[in-house]
Amino acid sequence: MRVLAALTLLALSAQASAQCPDFQSPANPPSFTKPAKKSFRHFGSTVLAGLYKPWHMVHDQMVRSGQAATVTAKFDYDAVLHKDLEGEYVHAYLYGTGMGGWSYLGRHTTDSDGKINVAVGTRPVGEYRLRFVVEGDLSQVDGYLSVVDPNRPAVLFDIDGTLTINDFEAYADYVGVKTAQAYYYAPQTVKAYRDKGYQLVFLTARPYWVTKDARQWFDYQGIPQWHYRSNPYGDGPIPPDTQAHKTNYVKYLREQVGLNIVRAYGNATTDIAAYADGGIPKAQTWIIGEHAGSSGTQAVDGDYSYHFSTVVAATPNANCN
Repeated sequence: MRVLAALTLLALSAQASAQCPDFQSPANPPSFTKPAKKSFRHFGSTVLAGLYKPWHMVHDQMVRSGQAATVTAKFDYDAVLHKDLEGEYVHAYLYGTGMGGWSYLGRHTTDSDGKINVAVGTRPVGEYRLRFVVEGDLSQVDGYLSVVDPNRPAVLFDIDGTLTINDFEAYADYVGVKTAQAYYYAPQTVKAYRDKGYQLVFLTARPYWVTKDARQWFDYQGIPQWHYRSNPYGDGPIPPDTQAHKTNYVKYLREQVGLNIVRAYGNATTDIAAYADGGIPKAQTWIIGEHAGSSGTQAVDGDYSYHFSTVVAATPNANCN
């Protein structure tokens, strides 16, 4: 059964003829010079930045080749209060595949929600790192843009309870996210797909304000930080639309971006339903934990060690170049 799954994946990925993801360029940006620091436009912002630590985040974006991209960044302060930075200047920069240095994307003004929407334009196929710098205190945050050819083979992961042992989503206990214990051989599983040339997608129902800790966890585990997509819901610790959020994003990736999601991992019944509704076959839906193998999905038993040796190791390289 496990060998059959790998052979099925071979047939699916063989349909692809796309450029492999460039995991090197965004992970190794050139030296960066910050803009000149200037006073905040509003006195309240000066007080805010003086009292609290920045807790900014970026919604990673993925688009089909030839499609113009817009990336949203949000700026707030304090891990608990999340007070928005309103009406202040932010400088935006881009670096990635085929570029010799950072490209300046202009100065933008945060809205009443502390957000800016930056038009990145139509970029060549590749992986890009965006950097945003607040003019008033020079605090910064990075995010990522992926521009992909249609049919690029990809592997999608939920995080909480799937890569980590604790299901933070279920209990809204996000305090330990950045140091959460990973399932045995979960990081090796992710890295193996990366090394085989698959696009990585991390789709979580976590609210957006956990992004900073999530990226620190990726760094700690040695996993690429992107493509990371959280729930934009911000009115409470447990978003009420977990399944819809995941279903809609899977559909976006498959139908509008044209991503060929050949395998998906999760742990919850909402993952099973969201992946199925998004069009991912249950034969390529792998579930770990108490719902492993439920509703016709494939079971990851215990941890990832046996799955790695029998399924992941046997998975062919993505048909990309």
